Parts: sequence; structure tokens; C-alpha cells
Amino acid sequence: MSAHAPTAALADLRAAEYPGLPAGYLNAATHGLAPARTIAALRGALDAWAAGRPDTGGYETAVADARAAFARVTGVPASQVALASTVAGSVGLIAAALPQGAEVVAYQEDFSSLVHPFAARPDLRLRLVPLQDLAAAVRPGTALVAVSAAQSADGRVADLPAIRAAAAEHGARTLLDATQSIGWLPLDAADYDYVVCHGYKWLVSPHGACFLTVRPGAESTLSPAFTGWYGADDPWGSCYGPITDLAPGARRFDARPAYLAYVGAAASLALIAEVGVAAIHAHDLALAERLRAGFTALGYAPVPGPSAIVAVPDVAPDVHQRLTDAGVAFSARAGNLRFAPHFYNTPADVDLALTAAA
Repeated sequence: MSAHAPTAALADLRAAEYPGLPAGYLNAATHGLAPARTIAALRGALDAWAAGRPDTGGYETAVADARAAFARVTGVPASQVALASTVAGSVGLIAAALPQGAEVVAYQEDFSSLVHPFAARPDLRLRLVPLQDLAAAVRPGTALVAVSAAQSADGRVADLPAIRAAAAEHGARTLLDATQSIGWLPLDAADYDYVVCHGYKWLVSPHGACFLTVRPGAESTLSPAFTGWYGADDPWGSCYGPITDLAPGARRFDARPAYLAYVGAAASLALIAEVGVAAIHAHDLALAERLRAGFTALGYAPVPGPSAIVAVPDVAPDVHQRLTDAGVAFSARAGNLRFAPHFYNTPADVDLALTAAA
């Protein structure tokens, strides 16, 4: 499917991959919905396991396919993609490698998994600033600037070009948490030293499929002390004793993959790559703007976009209940009502939410 797939093509995809999907699921920022191909892949793997024939070779193929598809979606070679287990674990790997006294600049209300690993090291200088001030806060001596590309709480998208420019000017490295952005926001991971992304939201993958990209040259900043046998150049030949040869590039930081999660991720990421992030971006933003306009007409003040995450502050509890009663799936974060339409949603989903909220 073209990266600029028309609405009709997305409608055909929904019919094939999300048959019978009930109206009103607007919660990709909490958990994306798996397409039919992913459910089929997982069921096949579970059936083989139940029959006493777990397909290790098939698992390994799925891991390789998922890595390659994530690389394709983020614009980097597969050699720059490491397998991870959690965002916090990957950020902890980066935090642990910083020298004593290093300065880290981050957004003061960013997601805890991105901020806490640095706060847990009292010997680092962690400076927390407002999101709009992040680029200006980078200064000579700043070692790392860390931010989520899109904020979980309110959907705001960081000024990534300004942050990259400030980091380049002052010799700081960059860390991006893209869990709330990759899958709908076009992003070139090669522009950052490190990008971490868990796939269960906008990449419609199972929990446990997580990725870390490491830009060439940045591998030397991280310690292989956390590497197990899967980070070897020949994993199955390196199961015992010290690893003689680590894998080249980012693969040396691989976490042992949760096989079933990657079986699902391989199928889901293939779909994202086929549709194209550009097409998903246009579709998701159109639905998000429809939501913002509708809530504005109802007298609310949604957090401005452009973002696929729509946050509406100061909504009365009875509105929450009406939305729930109407079958609308949403979430509440940091005092905001949060909606997150994705490529499987239609204007009818948005209108259902607005009708219930009126």
C-alpha cells in the first residue's frame, strides 16, 4: 500500500484487518488494537506451543522481521535497532553509562519511565524544565537532553528541530522516547543518539515488543555490562561463559526477546510499514482535529494540536460517565480527558464521542 494511501484504501484495510470492530475505541495512547493478521500469528504460535511443538526457528524469524520492520518505519538500518523489554530499562542503560556529575536536561512532567532512571542517580545533575523551554535550557556542559516526542498526558509534540539544533550546538547527546509517537508521527530515528519505543500503543503490537535505536558512534557511550547471550554476534554459540564477540552496532545491547510478543509485533509492524506513517499521520490528525473542533464547539478548551492525542481539560465527571455508557473508550491523564484515534478509526467514532459529551 502506498505511503499516501487514500481514505478508501484505509477503509478496505479496516474491513480486512478489523472486522466487526465496535465503534468508539479512541484509546491508542493506552493500548493499540491488534489487526487480524497479528491475532492469527499469535494464535498459530500458541497452538503450536499447546501441541508441544514450540517453533523456535519461527520465533527467531519473527524477531528478525520485527527488527527490520521497525527499522523501516523509523528510517534506520536494522543494525541500529536493539531489542528492548521496557522503556525504563533502555533509559536505565543510558543513565547508568553517564559519568558522575553529568548534566541531563528533561521536561519536568514527562513520563516517569523517561525521567526517573536519571533521578535515581543522585550523582547526576538533572535539570527539569517546562517543555517549551527545553531547547533553550541546553547549554555548554549539558551531556544529554531527553524528551518524549509526544507527551502522554496532553499530546503536545516537542519542538524536535529546536532541540536537535541546541544539542548539536552544545555537544549534547539526544534521547527520544517515541512510544507515543512512532506509528503516527513521521520520525527519523537517525536524527537522535537514542530512540526508545514500546510497540503496544501506536504500533498495535503486544506488550513486550520494545525497541532502542542507537546512532553510529553512540554505541561507545553505553556499557555492555547489561548484555546477555542474545547480544553476542552468534547468540546460540555464546550461551556459556563470557561472550567473546559482541554483535556489531546496536544489536550488542539486545535484551532477550519475549518471543510471543515479537511474533505479534512482526505482523503488526509489517502492516504499519505497508500503510505508511505518512498516510496514518494524515488520517489520525484529521480525526484528532475533528475531536478538537467538536469539543471546542461544546465550550471546552482542548490542548492545541497538531497531535493525534487529544487532551481536554476540566471535563465534569458526568461527561466521563456518559462517554463510558455510550461505549467510548478513552482515558484520563493528569486532569485531562484523553482521546487517541488511530488508522482503524473513522469519523463515526469521533462523532459518537462528541454526541455523548454534548
